[in-house]
Formats: sequence, C-alpha cells, structure tokens
Amino acid sequence: MGPGRPTAQPEGISPRIYLITPRIGDPAALIDGLAAALAAADVAAVLARFAEAGDSALIERAQLLCPVVQRHGAALLVDGRPDIAARTAADGAHVTGVDALGAALTALRPDRIAGAGGLTTRHDAMVAAEAGAAYVMFGEPDATGRQPGHDAIIERVEWWAELFEVPCVGFADSLDQVARLSGAGADFVAVGDLIWNDGKAADKAMRAVAEHLLLEPSPWR
Repeated sequence: MGPGRPTAQPEGISPRIYLITPRIGDPAALIDGLAAALAAADVAAVLARFAEAGDSALIERAQLLCPVVQRHGAALLVDGRPDIAARTAADGAHVTGVDALGAALTALRPDRIAGAGGLTTRHDAMVAAEAGAAYVMFGEPDATGRQPGHDAIIERVEWWAELFEVPCVGFADSLDQVARLSGAGADFVAVGDLIWNDGKAADKAMRAVAEHLLLEPSPWR
C-alpha cells in the first residue's frame, strides 16, 4: 500500500502486510517495537488504534507515529477518526461500515485515503468499493472481539479477488491463517495481536508472518 493509494497485487505476487497496532495511549512506549517490526518485513500500512483521548492528544499521537511509519515506506492510517487523519500528516483512515465511509471520504479526499471494514455482507463490500473505498477489509474483530469463522473469511477473500479490482485485506490471527489468506488471493494480510501478543519480539513475529506469506498457495484455490 505504502504512502498513497493502494493497488491490488498482481496475480502470483505475495500479499503485503497490513499491521494493526495495540490500543495506543503513549506512543513513546510503542515506537521502538514498531520501528523494529517495520524494518523486519514488507509492511504496506500501519493502522494506528488510539486509546480514548481529546482531539489534541490524538493529533499529537498521530504526528509522533507518522515519521516512524512513513520512513519505512508504509502508510499511516488512523482507526475510526478520519477527522484526526485530516489534521495530521497521516495518509488516511480506516472506518467501520458503509455509512462511516461516506463521511470519511468527504473528510479525506483528495489527498488521503479511506479504507472500509465491518462489511458483513457482500452487498456492503460492493457498495463500499463503488463509493470509493481505497480497500475493503474482511474478517477483523468487531467492537466485542467477535469475528467470522476463518473459512468464511477465506471464502469472502476468494470471491473478491476473483471479481474485483479494489484491493482487499484479509485479517489473520494465526500464522496458518496468514498462509491461507495468501493462497486465497488477498492483496494485504492484516495482523495485530499475532505480532504484539505472541511472546516474541515484534521483529521476529513479523519475519514469521513474512515467511508464511511466501508459502505456496493452497491446492483448493
């Protein structure tokens, strides 16, 4: 994805990584680990998830993270707050649902991008793409932590990759899922807790993800 507008990966090319941060209260506590993770693998974008705070604090957090992310060639996206993205050097925002996407596009065009998740039906995904989403994401946990079964995520990614040019992001919470999404045709594979909570250093976890992206596609594709 990188800074700028994302494009779908050509057929036969491994997907790139879409890194989701933990909920950030103090960016200084994350910066070293984030920089190490970005240096360890080909990361297209970082989705910054911020703990609740006033707008001035959120702007400060985003501004601190932007140079760390962008100097590694990745895009910095703000989760759920396109208004904050528009007031910083961030590359765009990620929002949940078609209604939120419309407002995000209004706030961010023409210089920044808006991606959409929380698309529970095929129809919603198509509407989001037609409205101008930079990408659609399938399988991320909802606000309660629930997510679709992984077979359903794979099915949705395969369907999308077969028919549409707008890039798709598939969410993975295990290395096996990373490999399956790669085989299913995802343009980007999103990882979050897999990097931050697996007991390894973030850079080692990122290298493991990158290795699984290079596995041969599943025979059922």
